[in-house]
Amino acid sequence: MKKRVGSIACILAALAAFRACAQDYPAKPIRIVVPFSPGGVADNSARVVADSLGERLGRPILVENRPGASGNIGTQAVAQASPDGYTLLLGFDGTMVINPHVFPKIPFDTLKDFAPVTKLGDATLILVAHPSVPARNLAEFIAHAKARSGSFAYGTSGTGGTPHLAGELLKLRTGIALEHVPYKGGGQAITDAVGGQIPLVFTAIATAQQYVRAGRLVGLGVPGARRSAALPEVPTFVESGLPGFDVSSWTGIFAPAATPRPVIDRLQRELAAVLRTAFVRERYAVLGIEPVGNSSREFGEQVRADLARWEKVVRAANVRLE
Repeated sequence: MKKRVGSIACILAALAAFRACAQDYPAKPIRIVVPFSPGGVADNSARVVADSLGERLGRPILVENRPGASGNIGTQAVAQASPDGYTLLLGFDGTMVINPHVFPKIPFDTLKDFAPVTKLGDATLILVAHPSVPARNLAEFIAHAKARSGSFAYGTSGTGGTPHLAGELLKLRTGIALEHVPYKGGGQAITDAVGGQIPLVFTAIATAQQYVRAGRLVGLGVPGARRSAALPEVPTFVESGLPGFDVSSWTGIFAPAATPRPVIDRLQRELAAVLRTAFVRERYAVLGIEPVGNSSREFGEQVRADLARWEKVVRAANVRLE
């Protein structure tokens, strides 16, 4: 009986501590680590919400860039941080669900080292072509590619990123011959496509939309669940005959594992509210991002599903990074 009373007392004390943690949180500034250089879509997705989140929480939100090793360095730093809610990670799908499969050694475990808070949004991808390619949508391009000998080169922002694996998945689904050409950034790949040095580019729609609107590139298709509001005339891959082809690049907020649940729930609620504001939705639209703000459980389920999906593609394409 004494042991049972003692156990109940411990549980009640833990619950009281958790409630106090939620009530007192935050008591100081919060840091969001972005494991990439400033200026990209992932970095901006964090900066757009930082000030509004800080206003709702009553504390400054500091965005800290810690680039290196395809996002692994900054991500590892958060995995090893104190699980108190004051150090958060801007998680990117390339780092969280692709890097674990393309690097032989990686300094963190996506599922064991992190607690998902919420997905900030989905960045729509697009496959674009130089106007010299005799196709105006993906269905026409697939037919053309199958009818000719040789392969088509497609540029991306780098090996192992979501655009690269989207191209590898397109190869697996259709059997067409595509050759990956990695660049140091999506902007450089687009420049070469506009100049005719490369026929195709898989990239974020924010990078390519101005060139598609100007007729300097052709939008063959978007591999998302729906057409992009930025380029509504460009059909989805599903509309071009590839059912279930839904690939978007996402960003989200993660906390170190063992962060108290009340803290995670508070962050999720406040971030979801921020993502519903007109200001954030307008800024995200410019970046080509569809705001989400789902529950931590829903976000965690997607992380697990994406880890399993990309593992199959990485193995089939034999993608490796050192």
